[in-house]
Amino acid sequence: MSEFFTKYFPNIWNLREDILISTYETIYMVVVTSSFSVLFGILLGVVLVATDRGGILENKLVYSVLEKIINLFRSIPFIILIAVVVPLTRLITGTSIGMNAAIVPLVIGIVPFYARQIQNALVEVDPGIVEAAQSMGSGPIEIIFRVYLKEGLTGIIRASSVTIINLIGLTTMAGAIGSGGLGSLAINKGYNRFQSDITLVATILILILVFVCQFIGDYFTKKSTH
Repeated sequence: MSEFFTKYFPNIWNLREDILISTYETIYMVVVTSSFSVLFGILLGVVLVATDRGGILENKLVYSVLEKIINLFRSIPFIILIAVVVPLTRLITGTSIGMNAAIVPLVIGIVPFYARQIQNALVEVDPGIVEAAQSMGSGPIEIIFRVYLKEGLTGIIRASSVTIINLIGLTTMAGAIGSGGLGSLAINKGYNRFQSDITLVATILILILVFVCQFIGDYFTKKSTH
């Protein structure tokens, strides 16, 4: 096996450890960013639905301000967002380079997108179920957990799958400017050094991660459909 790679894919064999490390870095950034994004994204999505017109906690001011903030951050290209939040990144992580530093702009970039996806998922919940819960004396917290999040679970899983796939793409973009991962490998050690086999392998690994996330998302979506 080693002779085969040495002959036909010399760069891959020589950088096999870097490929493994880069794969780990990408998975690490996706997992950690997803954890924070799920927490903040669901929270913001629920607040948007609850404070919207006709919501269980209708508040035009809160909804308007939050919607504008989300739209603002969604409108900033991610590559520019990375540069804009460098001071915040350094304040939180002590550096602007590396995996941990990349998580800050990744969270800021993906949370608004995910929050919108969650809002769309929860809006699809049958209003009749919400009204029935209210008529039975359920408070806002009970409605959020027992109606919105429970009845909207399928949509939430679908939104999470789409968001994680988008997040993988953002990690490759962040990797191109020093965060590590498969994006950094493909650009810095593949494209810039004219080692096309490195770029090819990095691309294939990214596609595998995307397909795995899509498969898992589809599986749980089908399981939660009722």
